[in-house]
This record gives sequence, structure tokens and C-alpha cells, in this order.
Amino acid sequence: MTKIIGSPVRYIQGKDELRKLCSHAETIGQHLFIIIDGAIKHIVEDSIVNSKEGTSVSIVIESFNGECSDQEITRIKEKMQENSSDVVVGVGGGKTIDTAKAVAYYAKVPVIVVPTIASTDAPCSALSVIYSNEGVFDRYLFLPSNPNIVVVDTEVISKAPVRLLIAGIGDALATYFEARACLRSNAINCVGGTTTKAAMALAELCYETLLAKGVQAVEAVKQKVCTKAVEDIIEANTYLSGIGFESGGLAGAHAIHNGLTAIEATHKLYHGEKVAFGTLVQLVLENAPIEEIEQVIDLCQNVGLPTTLADLNITEVKSEEIMEVAKLVCSPEDTIGNMPFEVTVEDVYAAIIGADSLGRYYKY
Repeated sequence: MTKIIGSPVRYIQGKDELRKLCSHAETIGQHLFIIIDGAIKHIVEDSIVNSKEGTSVSIVIESFNGECSDQEITRIKEKMQENSSDVVVGVGGGKTIDTAKAVAYYAKVPVIVVPTIASTDAPCSALSVIYSNEGVFDRYLFLPSNPNIVVVDTEVISKAPVRLLIAGIGDALATYFEARACLRSNAINCVGGTTTKAAMALAELCYETLLAKGVQAVEAVKQKVCTKAVEDIIEANTYLSGIGFESGGLAGAHAIHNGLTAIEATHKLYHGEKVAFGTLVQLVLENAPIEEIEQVIDLCQNVGLPTTLADLNITEVKSEEIMEVAKLVCSPEDTIGNMPFEVTVEDVYAAIIGADSLGRYYKY
């Protein structure tokens, strides 16, 4: 079986890297079309404009309309081409970044991704999630390559709400355990091959970094400061998890997340918050050693991630609702099939209830 690993051509991380955006961009183009999330435009625009100094780069800035839809992708692509731009830059959260990646793909130009939060591992991936104009999920757009450059300004990210960083830790938490499951089952990863030793090593380093630096980083971001621990966790959430999930593969944790969307009470939680609970459920499914389960629960509870159904706003546990979640988890098209053993609906139901019970048992 062919082994494949995918990654951005260049990953750049540090304080005030946004002020160097144009010098980084000079390596791939001269005319930047920059899409900025309107909610943070006032925070980043001056740094971006000032980054032109000492370069021959020109820029056009366009506000993102808020939805990664076909209509928005077409609108931005047409504006970009009207300005004869040769590089697309996405600055903001996941939907801004996904729109930039999609525009670059359709326009056949390079793309630079500049995440301003570290809540998911999407910035490094070769994927855009497309929605309708009303925000309803439409489809995944699988891209032939990862971003050309990812620029991560840790000073900007450290000023974002701490819950976003915590959610990123939850998303990253699943990386090692899902990659391990895929390795054991020889499953196909998100880039069409099996897991390499390099991807597995990055996934394991991701988990070790979360354990070692997670609490320190969360406490620092609560105070809006960027310490070395924050730098480490941003790298784990963004790069280590990004390469780890895409080239390692997805398994139980993300399938559990998808199943939980059947319960409306969970809709207000971030992706990574639900994935964290999904990781605990996957470990119960695997009958993992109690020491490993305790380690995961301890990390989650110390940083503020869900370990019980109540933490997911499911205050009244109804067996029929949990069974519907389990059925959705076991959909043929979901990633539960990458587990290294057969998983039934009844298995998933029992693991969810078991994980919830463990989470409650270890509550402080």
C-alpha cells in the first residue's frame, strides 16, 4: 500500500509575523488579493499594510462576507481576477481560510493562509468545507495540494478568546489516538495513502505537547499574553495536529463528534469541544488502559474540555437520543470504519454511556 504524507510547502510561526506578510509572500508572487474576516479587520489591517515596506509587493484587501459558499467563492475569484492578482491570502478563522483555499484552487494561483485563532487544525489542510449562503453544510472540496504558505502570528492568536485555544486543544487531542487506530487497521488517510512513520511521530508529539504545555498555555491566554507554552500549543493545534490528522487519518473521535450533531443541545459547542469527548468515547471503545483514560480525562478537566454528556449541554440523558447518535456514528460513510475492529451501534451506545460515567466519576 502506498504511504502518503501531505503538508504545506512552508509553515511560519512567531510573534508579529503578520508584519512580515509581504516579505514572506514575495517568494511566490507580487500581487496579493487579501481576504480578511470583517470581525478582525481592525486588528490586523495596519500590520498587513505596513508589511509592504521594503518589498515590491502590491495588495488589495477585500472583506469576507462570512460564509464559505459557492457564491462568495465566485465573487472573490472575479474580484481577484479583475485586479490581476497572482496570490490569494486568507486572514481570519476557518471559513475565511477555506474560502481563500477554494478561490486559489479555482483561479489556479498560490494561496497563503493566515489563521488568527488556533481552534482547529484546518489551516494546513488540503480541504475546504463548502456551505450554502444560509450556512448549511453543502460538501467537502478536496484540494490537490496543501497551502503554499501558512503564516501564524502567535501574538494575534494569544489575544483571541481563550475558549478558542481550548477548543483547538480538544481537536488536537484526537490526533494521536485516531492516527494510532488507523495505523493498526491500515486505513486510508485523508490524502489517499496509509500512515507514514513521520505522520505518526508528529501525531504522538502533538499529544505529548498538549500534556506538557496545555494548562500553562490556557492560563497564559486567559491573561492575553504569549508565553513559550502558548507558542508550543499553537504549533500543536495548528501544524502537528494538521499534518497528524490529514496524513494519519480519522477514526472514532471525529465520528463521535459527527454523531453528536444529532442532538440540538450540542450545537452551541465548538468542534474541538465535541471531539474531546469523542476521544474519550474512542478510548472506551478500544478498552484502553485506565491509566491512559485517566490521563486524557485529567488534561480535559484541567483545561476546561468536556468529559461528560452534561458538559455537552445534554442535561437529560435519553437512551433513544444516544441510540440515534450511535446510529449516525456507524454510518457507512463515516470514519468509525477506520477502527481496527468491527464497531456496532450497540458498542457505540455503550461507550458513550461508559465515557460519560467515567467523566462524572473523575469530576473534581
